[in-house]
Amino acid sequence: MHVSLTTLAIFALSGILVPTADGAEPLHVDIDRMIEAKAAGPVAKLSDDAEFLRRVTLDLAGRVPTFEEATNFHADDTGDKRPKLVDRLLASPDFPRRMREWFEVMVLERRAEKSIKSEDWSKWLQAGFRENMPWNQLVAKLLFVEKDDAANQPATKFLKATGRGGNAHQVTQDIARIFLGRDIMCAQCHNHPSVETYTQQDYFGIFSYVQEQPAKANSEFESVFAPGKKTTGPRLPGGQEIKVPKFEKGQEQEAAKFRPRMMLARDLPSAANPAFVRTSVNRLWALLLGRGLVHPAHLDHPANPPSHPALFERLQQEFTARNFDTRHLLREIILSKTYQRSSHLPAGVKAADVPEDQFRVALPKPLSPEQLAWSLMVATGNQQRMLKGKVPEDEPFDAYNYINGKVERLPATVGETMELFSWMVGNPPGEDPDDYNPAMGHALFLMNERLVLDWLKPRDGSLVGHLITVKKNPDTVQRLYLSVLARRPSDDEKRAAVSFLDKHATSRPTALADLAWSLLASAEFRLNH
Repeated sequence: MHVSLTTLAIFALSGILVPTADGAEPLHVDIDRMIEAKAAGPVAKLSDDAEFLRRVTLDLAGRVPTFEEATNFHADDTGDKRPKLVDRLLASPDFPRRMREWFEVMVLERRAEKSIKSEDWSKWLQAGFRENMPWNQLVAKLLFVEKDDAANQPATKFLKATGRGGNAHQVTQDIARIFLGRDIMCAQCHNHPSVETYTQQDYFGIFSYVQEQPAKANSEFESVFAPGKKTTGPRLPGGQEIKVPKFEKGQEQEAAKFRPRMMLARDLPSAANPAFVRTSVNRLWALLLGRGLVHPAHLDHPANPPSHPALFERLQQEFTARNFDTRHLLREIILSKTYQRSSHLPAGVKAADVPEDQFRVALPKPLSPEQLAWSLMVATGNQQRMLKGKVPEDEPFDAYNYINGKVERLPATVGETMELFSWMVGNPPGEDPDDYNPAMGHALFLMNERLVLDWLKPRDGSLVGHLITVKKNPDTVQRLYLSVLARRPSDDEKRAAVSFLDKHATSRPTALADLAWSLLASAEFRLNH
């Protein structure tokens, strides 16, 4: 019997379980069973429609819902509205753009690299997610590209950015941390002082892989604490060492075929490499749930075990069995009740009594600079204007100079907007993008940024422009809340907002802008909850 994915989701959400072709339960069912089995207390109820709509749109589209999307979703009274929404978002052009932005920050860590144009890199990476390129193939292309492979040359941006002038040690450390869940920087000079499984042998095994010439693929190393030189050829942690042949004069052709980085692209992003599969699944889980099953993601070792070992194994099995289908894995996680839980604690339960690693309640996630920028553009009705914007030839934009008052004009395009938000809200280049470091500057930026205030002007198509045309203040307030927060206002919120507008009837455009700004600057808007 053939059953569509959407039908499976409808049955699951309605309590009717449909087994997979091999008789196993669908992954989202297993997720809930395994999470609830380890829950040391009550779990939160399911999110309401507004909470789910906003959360999943931010996660899959990288922005808040539009007024029309919020209105239509709330008006839909069918039982399968949530899985249908998930499928629409996965099929939308926003999804590959969102995944490209997330993946780019994960692998480049906001480091600049100018030999490969950002537009070419973004176009290549976005096409990979649009075509649902298997995750392992995408990573493989980052690790090795043939010089005559013009279509994939943008992928070389990763190694050029992380290597920064041929620094093979930095490449080694980044590959281990990002793709293998191992922060092995300390192991360059000695075995890790506190993690027994992070060894110098492992470090130089990866270091040998990142070499381009076989002559350099046998790495010699010595611990600063235990004298005595050792050597290793290419080797992944827990794997077998690849013996490097000794090529004599006249064997240049044979030597040219021994290409360590090509072997790395073959061996690392593979189902046979447990560390890669674990880290990949962990990062995708954390993308949606706000925290990995192994936390932090770059410290995967026996002394820091996953919070739910059986679930971790189940996710890995699904991912490899489905040939690293990223879209499928994300969809299954989202269809789980675990993902759809409310961020509101169960009645009578205190936050201190609910450890984050139990996933009994939805964890608030700070919006990334990219999510925040897109969400502000969408909520204020300026997305299309910025997409169509043009850069003045005689007024180049530089975020650093703009921040320091040396550039007067506002960002005119999406690209310039992203540059500004990355500077102001993102972590410094080279730092872990998963570390959230709230600062007073972030709050001041949202409160005073001229660009955001400009977006609140009553021009055609803008939020305030639309609100001015709504005659009755209660209707105006409802549209405002749906546009900014994807929900209707509570009775108290509506009463207070209507009173505010009534008192400022003679300066209505300014009052509407102030009211909209108060929602945009709120914690509710700043977080995905």
